[in-house]
Amino acid sequence: MIKMDVLTTTRAEYGLMRPLIRRLMNDADIRMRLLVTGTHLDQRFGLTYREIEDDNIPIYKKIEILSHSEGALFVSETMANALRLFTSYFISEQPDFLLVDGDRYETMAICLAAFNANVPIIHLSGGATTEGAADEFYRHAITKMALLHFPTTSLYRKRVIQLGESPDRVFTVGSLGIENILSTNLLSKEDLEKSINFKLDQPYCLITFHPVTLEKMTHLDQLNELLSACDSIPDLKFIFTMANADSGGNEINAVLLEYAMRRKDKVLCVKSLGSLRYLSAMKYCEFVMGNSSSGLIETPSFKIPTINIGDRQKGRIKAESVIDCYPSKDCILEAVTRARSQEFRDFCKHVVNPNGDGDTSRKIVEQIKKYCKFNTINLKKKFYDISF
Repeated sequence: MIKMDVLTTTRAEYGLMRPLIRRLMNDADIRMRLLVTGTHLDQRFGLTYREIEDDNIPIYKKIEILSHSEGALFVSETMANALRLFTSYFISEQPDFLLVDGDRYETMAICLAAFNANVPIIHLSGGATTEGAADEFYRHAITKMALLHFPTTSLYRKRVIQLGESPDRVFTVGSLGIENILSTNLLSKEDLEKSINFKLDQPYCLITFHPVTLEKMTHLDQLNELLSACDSIPDLKFIFTMANADSGGNEINAVLLEYAMRRKDKVLCVKSLGSLRYLSAMKYCEFVMGNSSSGLIETPSFKIPTINIGDRQKGRIKAESVIDCYPSKDCILEAVTRARSQEFRDFCKHVVNPNGDGDTSRKIVEQIKKYCKFNTINLKKKFYDISF
């Protein structure tokens, strides 16, 4: 029996990991325990652990780590809380593995705690690049602490190996986000409208905008350009999901709430839609806009356009349905015109999502079990050198 702890810190990552969590729960060879922390447990971000409970997935442990400071101090205090509290947890519980997804600062701190307690780490979604966000550095740091790696594409696999990880521990599996879309019974448009209490009687756009954490204090200027562009599109409605717990996120959310109050007939702003409503809203929207990874990873599978604003996701592999634009009103409006053109919408119907085929969770579980069966777990990794 493999004792595996699975970590979730945010609404977005849980939505991606849900098919894998269910598969691990139902595998007779694995004892899966779900650790819930981060924004899931904070009122400011919608107490999204309730979505996990609604999915009838048992939560093994809730560990509160979020600071109540602002800016860089918020991030550092949260990381300190995570390092301290999760180190105590891992020393006490000693799981065989900790499985984590992605690239967030709190995830890195929790991986440090596991590493210090000699708990092997399984890392999903390594090898990607996001040049505008500090996630870029957290992601690669987690890669160096992890034993097993499950990147989404062959290019990302090569990057993980480039970081010195042995190829026999790096497996290309595709994106869990695509599997989540294919395995979720989405709401009808009418049921979505009732669920969010917002009339969808016009075409609408789904927007998520996060701080660009490697740029100094640009988030409000960029957000104002985005909102000014929205004001110039009278025949669209807008559904905003609020920013995450990055430095500057609270300021963005305060502006969005005021904007939604001012334009309540046209704009809905929510802390979290939850995975089901978010994917349902994506299915029926005219296009997705903002700077969230979901616009690049999941949206292309719905065969609709994405407008990717600014540099936050710069470097990620993108489908041809993604339109990159500079964070200015004029550039955003130009991108909107292109995204709404019949020619581009017809083009998007034939775009192939480069992030996999939806069979990701099976591949991950198979490889973990195979590795455990034929290999002794050894945290003394050799650096794998490549030829230049």
